[in-house]
Amino acid sequence: MRLGDLLIANDLLKPDQLKRAINIQKTSKKKLGDILISEGMISESQLIDVLKIQLGFPVIQLTESNIDVLAVQLIQESVARKHSLIPFALDQQKLKCAMVDPLNYDAIEEIALITGYPVEPFLATRTEIEMAIARLFSVQEQQVGPFSVLNEQNDEKLDDFDSSPDTPIIKFVNQMILSAVQQRASDIHIEALEKQVLIRYRVDGALRTEKTLSKDMQDILISRLKIIAKLNIAEKRLPQDGRIQVVVEQRKVDIRISTLPSIYGESIVLRILDQSIGVKELNELGFTELNLSRFEKMLKRPNGMILISGPTGSGKTSTLYSALQRVNREEVKIITIEDPVEYRIHGVTQMQVNTQIGLTFASGLRSLLRQDPNIVMVGEIRDVETAEIAVRASLTGHLVLSTIHTNNSISTLSRLLDMGIESYLLASSLNCVLSQRLVRRVCANCRSQVQLKPDEYQVFENYGLVEDLRSHSRKYFAKGDELFSSRGKGCAKCYMTGYFGRIAINEVLVIDDTLRAMIARQRPLDEMREYLREMQFKTLMHDGLQKVIQGYTTLEEVLKVIAEE
Repeated sequence: MRLGDLLIANDLLKPDQLKRAINIQKTSKKKLGDILISEGMISESQLIDVLKIQLGFPVIQLTESNIDVLAVQLIQESVARKHSLIPFALDQQKLKCAMVDPLNYDAIEEIALITGYPVEPFLATRTEIEMAIARLFSVQEQQVGPFSVLNEQNDEKLDDFDSSPDTPIIKFVNQMILSAVQQRASDIHIEALEKQVLIRYRVDGALRTEKTLSKDMQDILISRLKIIAKLNIAEKRLPQDGRIQVVVEQRKVDIRISTLPSIYGESIVLRILDQSIGVKELNELGFTELNLSRFEKMLKRPNGMILISGPTGSGKTSTLYSALQRVNREEVKIITIEDPVEYRIHGVTQMQVNTQIGLTFASGLRSLLRQDPNIVMVGEIRDVETAEIAVRASLTGHLVLSTIHTNNSISTLSRLLDMGIESYLLASSLNCVLSQRLVRRVCANCRSQVQLKPDEYQVFENYGLVEDLRSHSRKYFAKGDELFSSRGKGCAKCYMTGYFGRIAINEVLVIDDTLRAMIARQRPLDEMREYLREMQFKTLMHDGLQKVIQGYTTLEEVLKVIAEE
């Protein structure tokens, strides 16, 4: 059966649409499938599903597969682009190739001649193949722009990094970091497995496999990274930590390197901090107007303690820096103690923890209080000693900002009491607790509207937000009583994930007189929660659902980071 007839038989195309596409084909000489996609009559995935039935070839989803770099290196980029294909695996002396047109026998014959391997064709979408070509061939053929490692003390270029830049491993490491920065990755994971090495990038909080390397590249890659981080190359039994600063495309980037021994060799994680992005303003972090005004009001107080809570990776430090930037004025002195210093802020004295010489959060905090600061920032409250000093500093005329690992704002109170902070001191010192999470943003480039499922509707009903959702659906998406939410279809910009960037969801707990009295008397948390419900306190879940209604994120993202209360 012909492609057009198959599409009609599967209710994916109407006869008049097929007729129009055939007329276009007569003048354009394009393939029928490409015309149907460009005219918006069908999607690429629908075409692939039908071609699978028509041609009988297996389908490969490149965005969800591990691509063997060695297989890719068997052909040139020009050949891949010419035939819209990419090799993705070499299995049992057969080269597996993802192709837009697996019936292109000229292309199959040319690849077999170039590589010396018989070709096994697989179906894949044009978008995925073009993305893979752009991503994977950059390692082989693109020239790296200005790229150097700097001395942290004086920003001088370290010559050893750029010596012999044409050496394959140096070029590979440079390109790996360059590609990660270009893709907005926060981390590069180099994971040692039994028979291969995975390179994965964490983008918008989610990991995805970027490359698969052969096992024999493991030692030379790890050695190269240890050299530039000034770590001990010979030490493979103990974890090591290092730091480098690089210039990528005239952008200064800090990279923290951590090694970990495993049963299959050392694994490495590179944490990327792009200094060119800088510190965002508070109003760019996704606060609602109500939460922003409450938080800013607390920042204007001359003393007291403000805590930002949440798990690792919830953006606490970024919010802390934004808050510091907001209160940074000529007439006040700000001193921070951090582990490590992630961003440098002009006009702020920043100190880094160094446990090897006894400079801990607690000892550093004691010392900096003798420097006559107005505002103190402690990177994290980890122990009772640090907590006690921070509390007492806030009671002696200082505004203290810090972070703490707790699930939500109300549980922060019990955490501090459990650590041994006296209830009357906590009640007197604490001004505000901001709890937050990060969720992925729906990609604006491929955003679409989907009708709400019954179980999704139930979540909004539980929080009394159905009317808000209905009002928004009627205003922007449809007429009648249908309820819709935003979702990304997946495109080249978002690497077929449907998400691009992240946004914070948060709750701001202001400690009023009633709560102070409850804390001082050590009332149960349930009693405090009941009081907050009566005061219509906006929880993390409420804020997250509001952002789903507004189209910023999806319900799946919100439920992934917040357990329903």
